[in-house]
Amino acid sequence: MKIVDLRSDTITHPTEEMRSALASAKVGDDVFGEDPTVIALEKKSAELTGKEAGLFVPSGTMGNLVSLLSHCPRGGEMILGDQSHIFLNEVGGASALGGIHPRIVANQSDGTIDLMELEQAIRPEDLHYPPTSLIALENTHNYCQGTPLTPEYSQRVGTLARKYGLALHLDGARLFNAAIALKVPAEELTAPFDSVMFCLSKGLSAPVGSLVCGSGEFIKRARKYRKMVGGGMRQVGVLASAGFVALETMVERLAEDHSNAQAFALGISRIPEIEIDPKSIKTNIVFFKLKQSRLSSQIFLRKTEEKGLRILMIDEGVFRAVFHREISKEQAEEAIQGIKDAFV
Repeated sequence: MKIVDLRSDTITHPTEEMRSALASAKVGDDVFGEDPTVIALEKKSAELTGKEAGLFVPSGTMGNLVSLLSHCPRGGEMILGDQSHIFLNEVGGASALGGIHPRIVANQSDGTIDLMELEQAIRPEDLHYPPTSLIALENTHNYCQGTPLTPEYSQRVGTLARKYGLALHLDGARLFNAAIALKVPAEELTAPFDSVMFCLSKGLSAPVGSLVCGSGEFIKRARKYRKMVGGGMRQVGVLASAGFVALETMVERLAEDHSNAQAFALGISRIPEIEIDPKSIKTNIVFFKLKQSRLSSQIFLRKTEEKGLRILMIDEGVFRAVFHREISKEQAEEAIQGIKDAFV
């Protein structure tokens, strides 16, 4: 049976062009700053995000971590959403390794944080309080249906951060999905931010790697923290070469994933046992709920797999499907049928 795997866009395999680049990449020792392919990738990434410099890291989690460590002193506080990936899925690294205190504010359904609540979360100077150092946003917002944050909203948060002298970081793991969905350059989305992290290994289909971009001084600090947490990768131009191909060839095609996700959401919205608003789907991520049914969540998950469909259960009765390069329009239709058949 051919499997339609919608668990994540991280499962994508490198393209043939990427594999060729991996085999022929020019390399050097990146810890000494001598890998020409890494240097080229970091320069291109900085240009795409409108920043001075870039830093290649093994993963998005490490990229976010070294950014937070670079912005916040030990005992400092960062403000972030209660549905953010940094808060939910990065093992508390900022607290465990950086002594950074998280202050959590509710995300709205579109991934934004209410500006009044955000401002109220900023600590006044007081002997008893950790000093607020940073605000972190996420774009697209994974747990909020992959919704993209608009440039206008980010600018308003940037204005608030500057008013209080705070740093502003963007977890842009799927930054280019947001840019394609909103039809704006990535640098327009990153302009208000002091730092941004984006992933190569999700919809862009590279086998591994993420980039952190910011000012030259910021990247200098981040490079040291990368070394501290074990991110010095030596002749890593082999991997960076695939990332370079990803940025040159994979960005525009993300629109196909968005279209397939929207078609899937519309299709399953017609299934009586499924709860979803198809109009809320803007990019490649679809969250849906199981209504009261004779099937438990675990049985539903097992039955969909028996039909050749893999999805993730995020919580009891809540499921996620993520579309990517290796899922065609026809396979999106097969996924709809697989969910219908689970209730037969």
